Amino acid sequence: MTEARTGQRAVRDGKPEPDEEQAPDTARGGERGRPGRWKVVFVSLLVLGALAAVTWVLLGSRLLVVRHVEVTGTSLAPRDRVVDAAGISLGKPMARLATGDIGERVERLREVESAEIQRHWPGTVRIVVRERVPAAVFERGGRHHLIDRHGVVVADGESRPSGLPTLAVASPGPSDKATLAALTVLSDLPERIQEQLREVAATGPEAVTLHMASGQTVEWGAAERAGEKIRLLDALWRTAAGRAVSTADVSSPEVLKTK
Repeated sequence: MTEARTGQRAVRDGKPEPDEEQAPDTARGGERGRPGRWKVVFVSLLVLGALAAVTWVLLGSRLLVVRHVEVTGTSLAPRDRVVDAAGISLGKPMARLATGDIGERVERLREVESAEIQRHWPGTVRIVVRERVPAAVFERGGRHHLIDRHGVVVADGESRPSGLPTLAVASPGPSDKATLAALTVLSDLPERIQEQLREVAATGPEAVTLHMASGQTVEWGAAERAGEKIRLLDALWRTAAGRAVSTADVSSPEVLKTK
């Protein structure tokens, strides 16, 4: 057996011997690595536990559940009808509320144009309603029906409400072209003209007529070019002679015809 020294390492039978001085460092490195791995495992378990606790609080506990349902923005639709349509169960976890579905159910009420469902933690659900606005009224079957600008009937009653013009069309409704034309004209009128309007009638989408409280009739025609027609009427009504005519035809704004 031969032994030689090369620097500080021994070579025995042509093979270098293990470096005895490095072995303790390797062992110490392994000892240092094990506590680091345990720390990672501990932190991971801690995070998982926290997530499980949060999930339980949100979805499984009685801490964050629906305790109150509030309704705002209603005057036509009774609060109880809105709550019933929403179908929100008291005691249900707030996080499990399907707000989109709840809003769609509320919007099926004829008085409601849109609804927003808000969570107010820890236990209140607020239903913010935007109601349809009646634009005119028509009589059918002995009852007075309030209709909005989209042709949707929002309410009805035995007495005629004040402050709304009468809608005179053959088949009032959201799919009737004459109805939509008359309501479009009505919504385009400025308030100063709406206040003088007694009735808006239409026999077709291009044959809208306004009956004013003064007794004057305005042949409006189609709903288009509302701005030009309004300016023409304003110019006509600035004179005593213009206010005295029985019929004003503004269906073609280029030429004003009067009777």
